[in-house]
Amino acid sequence: MRLQENVPLAPLTTLRVGGPARYFAEVRTLAEVSEAVALSYSRELPLFVLGGGSNLVISDAGWSGLVLKVAITGIEERSQEGKAVFEVGAGEEWDKFVARTVARNCAGVECLSGIPGSVGGTPVQNVGAYGQEVSETIESVLALDLRDGQMHELCNEACEFTYRTSIFNSTQRGRYIILRVTYALNSGGEPRLQYADLKRYFAGWSVTPTLAETRDAVRRIRAGKGMLISPGDEDCRSAGSFFKNPVLTAEQFQALAARAAAKNLQIPSYPALDALKKVSAAWLVEHSGFSKGLVSGAVGISRKHALAIINRGDATAADIVAFKEQIQQRVEDLWGIRLEPEPVFVGF
Repeated sequence: MRLQENVPLAPLTTLRVGGPARYFAEVRTLAEVSEAVALSYSRELPLFVLGGGSNLVISDAGWSGLVLKVAITGIEERSQEGKAVFEVGAGEEWDKFVARTVARNCAGVECLSGIPGSVGGTPVQNVGAYGQEVSETIESVLALDLRDGQMHELCNEACEFTYRTSIFNSTQRGRYIILRVTYALNSGGEPRLQYADLKRYFAGWSVTPTLAETRDAVRRIRAGKGMLISPGDEDCRSAGSFFKNPVLTAEQFQALAARAAAKNLQIPSYPALDALKKVSAAWLVEHSGFSKGLVSGAVGISRKHALAIINRGDATAADIVAFKEQIQQRVEDLWGIRLEPEPVFVGF
């Protein structure tokens, strides 16, 4: 394991903000992970695990301890009980893995094409998009438990997946380092075409699109919203969708709908989590005065997607946070809804 000092972290994130890591190590094996953890304990260094850097805001002060970048790669395939099972190293690039499953004609993650980041980050926030979530296909997660120093295989149920949530970012935050994720996909299955954007894209088709055609459609749609990393595109200097879609009770939704009706507006929504309503955070942001393409000094809103806060080139983490809080306060004042951020905030 190679230990580096004072390594800039901003270039390792899609938002491109944040200070340096006091110590930094990129680990490629399970043994190196254990070695790095032991080092952090022996030197009493706070530990942060860095994945693909796509859902992250690092403070301007950086990280005073050890940043551990898990770069464990490798994909093993097998058939099991009619499913195509993939065991994937946490350091594998997510979209490359999705491309491989589609090439193998395996359904289950095709709508998650184009999402930046690494495989190890997907269980943490139960990554989802265009009608799919990884929790639908994750069979198990191999993780190092920092409490006992042992590696544990956590089944799907043990991860306690809900909307954008798991034990890894809620009840057991900071306890586990994810090393490998096992997915069980449907060999020869049909693509998931439930999401409105995909229905519009394929409207008029007389045959069911293939998995490859669906993947291509998702990537095109994401690119149109600035949610596909394209070098040189300012709209891509973001942490992706910055706010979660609020999930409301029936009473909360009725109160929100009444506020909208008073303004001659209708709230777009779709059912989620049984009797609850999931509401578009993008709609709330745009109808609070933060339109696409808005410029506010060094930060702004993507020209393609209202949920993407962008770094216009020389923004600081403090600029990003201040703008985030401005949006949250305005939405709460106008709509009575407190938006929850999606990215992980480090070093604040």
